[in-house]
This record gives sequence, structure tokens and C-alpha cells, in this order.
Amino acid sequence: MQATTPHTVPIDLGDRSYPVVIGAGLLGRAESYAGLGGHDALIVTDTRVGPLYAPALRAALQGAFFRVHEVTLPAGEDAKQWQTLNLVFDALLGAGCDRRTVLFALGGGVVGDMTGFAAACYMRGVPFVQVPTTLLAQVDSSVGGKTAINHPLGKNMIGAFHQPLRVVADLATLDTLPPREVAAGLAEVIKYGPIADAAFLDWIESHLDALVAREPAALAHAVRRSCEIKAQVVGSDERETGVRAILNFGHTFGHAIEAGLGYGEWLHGEAVGCGMVMAARLSQRLGLVDDAFVERLADIVRRAGLPVRAPALGPDRYLQLMRHDKKAEAGQIRFVVIESPGRAAVRPAPDHLVRDVVRACSA
Repeated sequence: MQATTPHTVPIDLGDRSYPVVIGAGLLGRAESYAGLGGHDALIVTDTRVGPLYAPALRAALQGAFFRVHEVTLPAGEDAKQWQTLNLVFDALLGAGCDRRTVLFALGGGVVGDMTGFAAACYMRGVPFVQVPTTLLAQVDSSVGGKTAINHPLGKNMIGAFHQPLRVVADLATLDTLPPREVAAGLAEVIKYGPIADAAFLDWIESHLDALVAREPAALAHAVRRSCEIKAQVVGSDERETGVRAILNFGHTFGHAIEAGLGYGEWLHGEAVGCGMVMAARLSQRLGLVDDAFVERLADIVRRAGLPVRAPALGPDRYLQLMRHDKKAEAGQIRFVVIESPGRAAVRPAPDHLVRDVVRACSA
């Protein structure tokens, strides 16, 4: 992908505000990281992304930092745990890094989440920069300051809110993604339509083939619009006490799929894609949307290359896992449902309806 003029989406959070800089060819440019301050830099990456992009990032940082360190983590969702997180702390402590150290999360959502959590914890908080290299991370997990690791009983249950200094989303890194990772990222693009922008859902539906084919103009618009919607939501509810929860459309079912199968069996975006279909079906069972909307969303998810049939874990197992979801309150599961295309809400649902949805949507 040829280099392009960057586009900036501001995340307005008062003194914690920061830019999301989007464009092709940004990762290796020193100017992408100008003005960050700091004495040391620590690049946190994984075994898949590091060989591809760490040398370019290191070269870009060397003029701005006295020392540039690097730690490479195992790749994959199953590595998002305490033992892997300690590798980051080992690197920081081993290099004698202090509070003027800036961490750089170079990779997908797993690396971004763990780097941000490590930055929130080390010396009670050091700065970090997101350099997302997957579509999913560029449109969702790198923006908004949510950081976490997984627990066997629940996904992202241990973490902190810690906003980055900057997000540098280099669209050229999407060229090296396997098709399955592109599809997983499209799940997080698709979700913004049903929850916040019906016109964007129309655009996604008509440009889905171009997105799957990674046409640069289509990807640039999808990433930019996704970040604009997320910026609006995060700016009004940074710590998810209200409207921000709508960003978890499909995630309650999706997280149950990931935990039930074992982290890494399905990609996060695959689970979210299927979870959106299940959440839409629940919305229909609650009388909020019609069957045509559910079928339309399922067709978009399917065309993106994502599963629309859930694994047959059984209704009881789904309910058990979903009661550990972050949106559950006093054991009551709260779902993001679609009230109408482009408008979402968070509400409980009777267990018998959830059971019906699981049976209707399971393979």
C-alpha cells in the first residue's frame, strides 16, 4: 500500500486527550512519534509482528529516545495472561526503566491490551503508545484506553483504564495480515453500523467485497469512520458507566464462545461476528427488530468470512459463562441489543429467551 497523507481523529478526554493518526506508511516515520518525551522506549511486540515491523519502529524511535529496548511476547490470545505480562515487567526492571519510559505496543489487540495494562501498573503508571498492526486493533482495541488480560473464567476481567499518548494506525500493515485476521477485524467494523450509524451499515454492506479484498480507499474509510464513532462514544463515557457499553455489541455471547472453547480456538473477531448475530436474534425475540434485520446482519457477517453459527456448548454453559461478563450485575446478564438499526441499548433478558437464542443459533 502506498504512503498516504495522514488523517487524525481526536479522542477528547480533557487532559487525557490524544490523537488517532491514520494513514499508510506511518510506522517507520520518526515524525509519527515526535513530541512524546521520555528517556527510554520499550517496544512490546510478539513473535509474528516483531520480525516484520520492529526494526522499522526501532529506527524511527532511536533519534527521539536515549535508549530503545524491545521485548517479544508469544503470539496469540492464549498468551494474554499473567505469565506473559510478567515478561514485560522483567524487561522494564532488567533495563532499569523509570517513570520517563514510554512503552510502544506494536501488534494486534492482545499486544495492545497487555502493553497498556503493563504501562498502567509499572511504577503505578507510565505512558504508552499504541501502534496497532491488525484491522481489529486499528478500529477498536487500540482506541479508548481499555487494557486487560484474560482469566480462565472470563475474558478481559483483570485490567485497568489507561489512555495512550497516541495511536499510530499504519494502514500499510494490513497488507501482511492473513485473510482470517482481516475477516476478524471486519467484525469490529461491522458492529459500528447497528449500534450507532445506520448509514455506515449501508456503506459496509455495499463495500464489503472491497473491504475483504483490502482495497486501500475502502479500508481507509472504514478505519476512519470506525474511529470517529468510537471517539464520540468514548469521549462521552470514558469508563463505561453508561453509553460506552454499546460498543460491546456481540461481545457477551462472543466472550462466552471464546472462554467456552478455550482462548485462541476462535479469533476474537470471529466470536464477536457470531455473537452479533446472536445478539440481533435476541433483539428480535425481545420485539425490537424484525427477522429481516437479523437475516441482513447475518448475511453481512457471513460475507465478511465470519461464522454465523455458534459452537454447541449448550444453553446452560453459555449462561454460566455470560454471568462472568463485565456487564453482568448481581448475577443478571445485561446484553447490548439493537432497538432499531443505528441505535443500541443495554438491558437484561429472561433466561428462557437466551436459551432459545442459543438453540436457534448453535451449530
